[in-house]
Amino acid sequence: MNARVPRLDVDFRVLRTELRRSVAPWAGGVVLTSALAFLYLLGNASWWNGTTAWTAQWTSLAMWTRSLLFYLWPLAVGFGALQGLRDHRSKMIELLTSTPRPARHRAAVPAGATAITLTSAFALLVLVGGVQVPAHTDYLHFGWLPISLIGALFLVAGALLGMGAGRALPSALTPPLLAVGAFVFTALMHMSLGRTSTIDPATGFDSTQPKRVSLLSPEVEEVHNVLVTVSTPVHVGQTIWLLGMAVTGFALLVAATPRTRLLALTPVVAGAVLALLVLPSDPRRMYVVDRAAAESVCDGPVCVARAHQDRLAGLAAPGKEALRLLHGALGDRAPVAVRENTAVLPYGSTPRWSRTTVLFGFDDAVVADAKGEELTRALLAKGLAPDCTPVGWSGFGSADYAQTVAVAWILGELRPLPGTSASMRREVEAETRPVWKKLKALPWSEQLARINAMRATALSCEGDPFEVLSGGTAR
Repeated sequence: MNARVPRLDVDFRVLRTELRRSVAPWAGGVVLTSALAFLYLLGNASWWNGTTAWTAQWTSLAMWTRSLLFYLWPLAVGFGALQGLRDHRSKMIELLTSTPRPARHRAAVPAGATAITLTSAFALLVLVGGVQVPAHTDYLHFGWLPISLIGALFLVAGALLGMGAGRALPSALTPPLLAVGAFVFTALMHMSLGRTSTIDPATGFDSTQPKRVSLLSPEVEEVHNVLVTVSTPVHVGQTIWLLGMAVTGFALLVAATPRTRLLALTPVVAGAVLALLVLPSDPRRMYVVDRAAAESVCDGPVCVARAHQDRLAGLAAPGKEALRLLHGALGDRAPVAVRENTAVLPYGSTPRWSRTTVLFGFDDAVVADAKGEELTRALLAKGLAPDCTPVGWSGFGSADYAQTVAVAWILGELRPLPGTSASMRREVEAETRPVWKKLKALPWSEQLARINAMRATALSCEGDPFEVLSGGTAR
C-alpha cells in the first residue's frame, strides 16, 4: 500500500509545476483582471445602479458576473486551445506517446491545472462582489449558487474543449479562430438566432424573447428585476450540455487517431441534444420569479418583498401617512395598502395597477432616493396617478405632470416631485402651475370629480391623465 504514496506525491509535484509553467495561470489572471476592469471602469453602467446593482443582492451578483461570460467564455476557449498546442510546439508528441504512462494521465494534469485556475479566478470575482453584498441587504439565501457554479463550469468546459481542439488541430490559427467562433456564437444566441421577435398589441412595441437554443450560451439575460432568477430546468439542461462539452474536450486530448477524434465528438453532440430536451421552450419558464425573495414582509398595511426587508423600517411611517392623506382626500375610493410591486412583466408591456393598493418599486425614479416626507409625497403620486410607461422604458411626460398637480391638490403646495431633475424643474413648473390654479378655482365637488377621473384614467392606462385633469376627456 505504501508504494502508492510516492506516485501521488509525484502527481502533485507535476501539477504544481504545471500551474507555474503552463498558460493556465495566465488564463485565470486574464479572466479575473479583465472582468474586474470591465465592472469597475464602467462605473456608471447599469450593474452599478438601483436595486439590481451587482453588489445589491446575491442573485444580482450571480447574474451580473455570469453575464460577463459573453467574452470570458471565448477567452477561456482560446486559452485552452493555446494550451492544447503546447506538445505540438515543443515537438514532444512522439516522445510522450512512447512513454508507458497512459494518455489520460498525461492529459489530466494540464486539464486539472486549467480547471483550477479558471475556477479560482471566477470564484475570486464572485468573492469581490460577495464581500460587498451584506452592506446593501439583510436577505441571505443560497439560490444564487447554481448560477455561479454553472458559470464556472462553462469556463472549465470551454477551456477543455479548446484544449482538445488545439491538440486535434495543431495550427497557430486554431486559438484565435476558436475564440472568435465562440464569441460569435454567444453574440448570435443573444441577438438573432437565439431570440424571437414579438409585438405587444397594446403598445405596438417590438420586443424579443429568448428561444430554448439560446440557453446553450453561457451568457444570461441582463438583470432588469431583482426578483428574477434562473429556473431549475435551465440549470439541469446546461449542466448536461457542459458535461458533454467537457468530456469531448478531454477525449480529444487523449485521442490519437482520426477515428477516435470523430468518436470524441459524440458526448458534446449527445449533450446538446439531451440539453435541448430538458431546457424549457417557454421564456416564462427560463427566467422565473424567486418566490422566497418576493414573499411579502409587512408592517401593518405597508409591505415590501423579503429581498428588501431592510428598507421596511424607513418606508412604514411615510407609507401609513400617505394612506391617511389619501383616505382624507378620496374617502372610500382611497387605496388601503402600500405594497412593493413584485409582478414581473415582459419588457415593453403595459404596467398593471390596483385601485386598492399603492404599488411601487424601489427603482421608480420618484421613489428611489426619497425619504421621510419626500417619500410620503412620492407614494401619494404613485397612489393618485401611477405611470403607464411600458416596462423597461424611461422618460418624463404628462403622467409626471398629473402626479405633480394631484399631490399638490392634497398637500396644498405645488412642488416638483422627488426624482425630478434640476433641468426639468422649470418645465414642470410652467406646465403644471396653470392647471393647478385652474383646478383649485373650481368648487370642491368638481375638483374631486376631476381627480377621480384622472385616477381612473391613470389606473386603466388608457388615455392622458393630465389632459383629464386639465378639463379635457380621456382618449
